Amino acid sequence: MCEPAPAARPADPSASARTAPAAPAPAAPAGAVSAGPVASAGPAPADGVRVRPARWADGETLAAIDRRVWSPVHSPGPVPSTEPARPFFDEQGPPAQYLVVEVDGRVAGYLRLCPPTPLASNAHVRQILGLAVDDGARGRGAARALLRAACARARAEGATRLTLRVLGHNDAARRLYASEGFAVEGVLPGEFLLAGAYVDDVLMGRGL
Repeated sequence: MCEPAPAARPADPSASARTAPAAPAPAAPAGAVSAGPVASAGPAPADGVRVRPARWADGETLAAIDRRVWSPVHSPGPVPSTEPARPFFDEQGPPAQYLVVEVDGRVAGYLRLCPPTPLASNAHVRQILGLAVDDGARGRGAARALLRAACARARAEGATRLTLRVLGHNDAARRLYASEGFAVEGVLPGEFLLAGAYVDDVLMGRGL
């Protein structure tokens, strides 16, 4: 199974874009499954937003972004250390699993994409295991650009399905995912205890 990189906090069950607060996405019954490929409904990213494959040299910058944007709204994991014991990338989470978004030429965030398991029976699925966008890049469509690039990469790899997990109280991220064709496919009620409150783990997916 593809395990989260140590510094990639949103790679937990909370693949969440850091976007401005928004109304909650409409709830779907647990077990509801998306019917197939769904067109994106959101606006196109602004000019100056570019997605590219990650490089080893991006690690320090991406780790710094993780530290700046961490919040219990986005991640069930602990606060990222200011002195990480291990680098952002490692053998289990190499740059090949990541897409990086640049805004006006500066690295502004990342998305981690890989097979959810090593099983041949599961090879048609890709899972988003982390998505983070720096606060200074909000409002430019950086997270949306990463999602669309992830769909394109997954299709190019022969995948027919893309999944993710997001915290139930992360309304902004859920709204973004819904606008990009993801549907709620299941809910694990009260899966995490964050800041004294139980929070659902929401499973979302879409066809490609």
